Amino acid sequence: MILPGSLSLILRKDLNFSEKHISKLRFFARKLLEFNKSYNLISKSTENDLWNRHILDSAQLVNHIDTLKCDGIADLGSGGGFPGIVLAIFYDNFNFHVKLYEKSSVKAKFLKKIVNELNLKAKVMNIDVNLVKIDVNYITCRAFKKLPYILNISREKCSKKHKIIIMKGKNAQEEINKALKDVIFKYRLEKSITDKKSKIIILDAG
Repeated sequence: MILPGSLSLILRKDLNFSEKHISKLRFFARKLLEFNKSYNLISKSTENDLWNRHILDSAQLVNHIDTLKCDGIADLGSGGGFPGIVLAIFYDNFNFHVKLYEKSSVKAKFLKKIVNELNLKAKVMNIDVNLVKIDVNYITCRAFKKLPYILNISREKCSKKHKIIIMKGKNAQEEINKALKDVIFKYRLEKSITDKKSKIIILDAG
């Protein structure tokens, strides 16, 4: 699938992706569509909108990660690589790693293939995140679990102060309000650049 010129401009000008980054994203996109013929990495109904719906949607998170304070990123439920692989491509020359947690063996195998073929400084963890300790100070989630579940993982599995960046749809505020009935947390909502109804929840935790 061809990268639309308008999205290429956003990646380069607004999000600071280099031509090398974009070349790797193109490779990732080709491989994902190839594997998606046999495995359900993303919904086939979204394949034609891959660059906007999945890649740019994930790429926008670089605007919300402070690289001077970040000591690593844990992407929970990485699935087909969103946002984990996109972030790993962007941050490949930084002094921290992206860890992709994915309990599906099929999806983890695909993620490992991409990491190896692009020679990324990322690590794929083929394990249920409930069974590990998270040792980084940024957590990302996209199409993962409900907010209370994510907050519980944050509380139980990450001992240091950290930020959680969660990509949600139009019901983000409703989900936050429900979670606040059981636990108090600081958060802010950011608008998504790919869907005016979607939101990015950024929480301070730990």
